[in-house]
Amino acid sequence: MSEDKRDIDVIGQLGPLRRYALSLTRDPADAEDLVHDALLSALERRDQFRASGNLRAWLMSILHNGFVDRLRTRRAEALRNAEIGLRVDPAAEAAQDSATRLADVRRAFMTLPDEQRAALHLVTVEGLSYEEAAAALSIPVGTLVSRLSRARARLRDMEDGTRAPNVVSLRAKGGSDVPNA
Repeated sequence: MSEDKRDIDVIGQLGPLRRYALSLTRDPADAEDLVHDALLSALERRDQFRASGNLRAWLMSILHNGFVDRLRTRRAEALRNAEIGLRVDPAAEAAQDSATRLADVRRAFMTLPDEQRAALHLVTVEGLSYEEAAAALSIPVGTLVSRLSRARARLRDMEDGTRAPNVVSLRAKGGSDVPNA
């Protein structure tokens, strides 16, 4: 095998790199991410590899340094989170109340008609401007504003209890309201 071919033969090193990454991380997904990052780093710094050097050792060193960097980052993040936890007011409302409220809002949101739900999602969740959302939906801005208004009104009605979230009202011409569960 020529020197030039050996220099770029990282495919032959994937097995050892994966094994080493798995022994460091103890998690297959994290190990794959670590190998990917190490190979990307090696590619970016390929000019630093000496042709007379050991490719496997060089790649293992990059992988190990990447692991240590991740470990340091996680420890620093855990420390920051712990410090933030000490500064947070302990009299916060119970998490289950928030989770229940979020589930109620999600259920109400999902009962909206498709066109209203799409408009509300693009503007409130994705943060698109009215013009951008209208363009994404291929509708005029006025139509978007109308859909947003109806969606918000319907959610307010559900919040106030004036409309059950799972009942849709259909009015036949000349007929009466017919609930559709």
